Amino acid sequence: MRLLQGRVSVSRLAAAAAVLTEGEFLSSFASASSRTWISWTQSASVCHKQIRRFRHSAAKNMAEEAKKKAAYAAVDNHVQNNQVVGVGSGSTIVYAVDRLAERVRQEKLNIVCVPTSFQLDVAIDGADEVDSDLTLIKGGGGCLTQEKIVAGCAKHFVVIADYRKDSKTLGQQWKKGVPIEVIPMSYIPVSRTIARCFGGEARLRMAVSKAGPVVTDNSNFILDWKFDQAQDWKEVNTAIKMIPGVVETGLFVSMAERAYFGMEDGSVQVRDPPVH
Repeated sequence: MRLLQGRVSVSRLAAAAAVLTEGEFLSSFASASSRTWISWTQSASVCHKQIRRFRHSAAKNMAEEAKKKAAYAAVDNHVQNNQVVGVGSGSTIVYAVDRLAERVRQEKLNIVCVPTSFQLDVAIDGADEVDSDLTLIKGGGGCLTQEKIVAGCAKHFVVIADYRKDSKTLGQQWKKGVPIEVIPMSYIPVSRTIARCFGGEARLRMAVSKAGPVVTDNSNFILDWKFDQAQDWKEVNTAIKMIPGVVETGLFVSMAERAYFGMEDGSVQVRDPPVH
């Protein structure tokens, strides 16, 4: 293998590592070390770091491209002229907005985009997880109540996500639990009631960049319920919302009419709700 002959920088070495196994790369590097400007003893730890960095970057770029593909497909298939479009707040929505702007410029569309409204034609939003029935977990970012209001006001609710959010059953991919927005004074009795009635554990979500719990835009707290078994999500969602102090859950049951998943190979997978 003559991949590493001549003068090469660390970044070029790591780029080469992205397409080789670690063993192949290091073996090749060792055999060519006399022809590089970095000594083997100095470069070993650097190369290991660069390998990890490039592989992490490649995975991240793949996920972002998958989000973009899903968002573009949803906008192209569901947004028409003279519509009012509700947009969510997830990271995938950035690409949907980019595509909306692109289509407005190219096709001269008359589109009104709003964060919430009572007369939405279509709402497009992301999800933390989507199961085979198109039941969603949302609220990882803390905006579950407002996002559910938007979805509930739309004639059509469409979900966009990358392949990492696609699950057969809830909890398969998303391990942080179901977000539940609660009145602050109620979080202890609500968490105990959920654990007693449905199992698992409901913990108060704590802030990362400040002391204390996460506070929503509605000045409430969030419990993250880590369930320990499959549930009848329609019944569970209704039952939890009946607990005094609960504002809303992150379970979106029978709300989405279609989901678009950007896949690892660059394709877009479309899922409709099953016909029972």
